[in-house]
Amino acid sequence: MGSSVKERLRPELSQLDQDADDLEEEEAARLPVTSPDGLLMEGDKQPSPGQGPFFYIGGTNGASIISNYCESKGWQRTQDSHCEDYKLKWCEIKCRDNYCSFREGQQLLFQLPNNKLLTTKIGLLSALREHARTLSKARMLPSTQTKVLKMEEFFPETYRLDIRDERQAFFALFDETQMWICKPTASNQGKGIFLIRSQEEAAALQAKTQSIEDDPIYRKMPFRAPQARVVQRYVQNPLLLDGKKFDVRSYMLIACAMPYMVFFGHGYARLTLSLYNPHSSDLSGHLTNQFMQKKSPLYTLLKESTVWTMEHLNRYINDKFRKTKGLPRDWVFTTFTKRMQQIMSHCFLAVKSKLECKLGYFDLIGCDFLIDENFKVWLLEMNANPALHTNCEVLKAVIPGVVIETLDLALETCQKSLHSQKMLPLLSQRRFVLLYNGETTDLWPRLASSRPLNRLPN
Repeated sequence: MGSSVKERLRPELSQLDQDADDLEEEEAARLPVTSPDGLLMEGDKQPSPGQGPFFYIGGTNGASIISNYCESKGWQRTQDSHCEDYKLKWCEIKCRDNYCSFREGQQLLFQLPNNKLLTTKIGLLSALREHARTLSKARMLPSTQTKVLKMEEFFPETYRLDIRDERQAFFALFDETQMWICKPTASNQGKGIFLIRSQEEAAALQAKTQSIEDDPIYRKMPFRAPQARVVQRYVQNPLLLDGKKFDVRSYMLIACAMPYMVFFGHGYARLTLSLYNPHSSDLSGHLTNQFMQKKSPLYTLLKESTVWTMEHLNRYINDKFRKTKGLPRDWVFTTFTKRMQQIMSHCFLAVKSKLECKLGYFDLIGCDFLIDENFKVWLLEMNANPALHTNCEVLKAVIPGVVIETLDLALETCQKSLHSQKMLPLLSQRRFVLLYNGETTDLWPRLASSRPLNRLPN
């Protein structure tokens, strides 16, 4: 292998030896206090100073929006991360202690403890594969006629590097006619990602992974982090907006876990600053997230152009592609939206039986979709603790509404479950769309059955 290839790959391959779990800093300016029509949880009263009810926010991601929401209810913020007498705890990074001390039905806690089943690359890949096997067996039964999504219809071909057989299968099939992208399983912001386009680059990656596996010290490690990576077939014919690559951030909200109440929420489109060049080695032209775009010296000047509302995207596709591609009018809000909802529902059902749930757990998951030039929709990944910064005008218009409705729905569904009330209609549901209603399909333990009910005021 030429020394030039080794030099070019050294920064990327070095990422195999580290975890990249840093979270994007929140850049939101403090927003005006909002007064949404939310529901107080059981026993809430307007507090005296210093007496609570308390809420705790760990980290800065969306902190000002969450804080303003809670303060509008008369709740008081505590800086004590060990405080157990809280109504709401919203933390960027999960902590075992939070779940051990959680009081079911009395508190709201952000993030399901094992959401990694969806929000890590290996977790999602494994869940989808197992679900596909289950569905394949079910389709063999005469009574099963329902059409279900096939994994290959929406998820790019992917291989795990931490499993020898899969690793060997990938290197055996690799050729230079198709580009691949290598990703750490549990990082965000594009950290640790690199492209594989030549036999030399594939050989370098193969040698690196093999040398790590052969290292006797590595063999003794309980968690083999450097190998926790996937390689995924790169979608090389992305739809472009004015020549730029983009993807769409949408949201899956698990507002309640007993019963499951799962929602879809629109987000926004994210564009690169530079024109798309499939042959470029600059990752900022391939990855659309803000962390990558900020590396450009033009970002401050042009950042408003890197985020579009869904309405803007819909108008653009109506104008540019509706006639030439024979699309239905408002394709973004009809066909595309329905497809995203189908994919999210499929992913949720793939892990539903394995999620660790208690009444009061809730989660907001960021889902990234790519549209190719044939208008086929691909799910790229799902993200825990999605970025809630509001550093441009579109995000200022979108993010607060997402966070406020998330909290409203979590409060209302928790209260209704606690009091064994009928879930629908939901007074706080505005823009989110119900994907899954466990009230009508699932059996779950009703906490209220063992104690007197205090009904909510009308």
